[in-house]
Amino acid sequence: MGPATADDGRDGYVSFVECHQRRLLRAAYLVCGNRHQAEDLLQDALLKLALRWPHVRHGDPAAYVRAILYRDAVSWWRRRRREWLSAYPPEQPDRDGDGALRLTVHAALDRLPPRQRAVLVLRYFEDLTEVATAEALGVTVGTVKSQCHAALRRLREVAPELGPDKGRCDDGLTTRLEVNP
Repeated sequence: MGPATADDGRDGYVSFVECHQRRLLRAAYLVCGNRHQAEDLLQDALLKLALRWPHVRHGDPAAYVRAILYRDAVSWWRRRRREWLSAYPPEQPDRDGDGALRLTVHAALDRLPPRQRAVLVLRYFEDLTEVATAEALGVTVGTVKSQCHAALRRLREVAPELGPDKGRCDDGLTTRLEVNP
């Protein structure tokens, strides 16, 4: 084969990865709770994207990677049947955010079953709709709704400090965990 051409999309793929890698890694970490596993999941998902890049580059490649990422995470959980916990998240400390709230949310997410954690990350961190969450996880919308309801109820049990009055940040924003019980 000859040298790469401008039409092979390599530059577009590299630009996509550079732009989205950090956010996708954070999402992977929130789903699996282990930095090394999150890196592996993301690397595998980006490899699968590279193989399909000519077909998905004009659509929504981030959604494609998220679907791969979450499906692979669920497959990994099914094979391993155990969770890996980590005390060190991959992101840098947010200078203007509430670090205590972030640690509380991470600790609470660690105590959820894998599917419930994935649903919450997709719905509230990735801000996907119920339909998009269902598509990413390969389940029905009803399953997303029931898993989300159960996960939020469990979060209220394990982290009552995330309740409606305590989930508000100083700037008036909420943690968005104040959904009807």
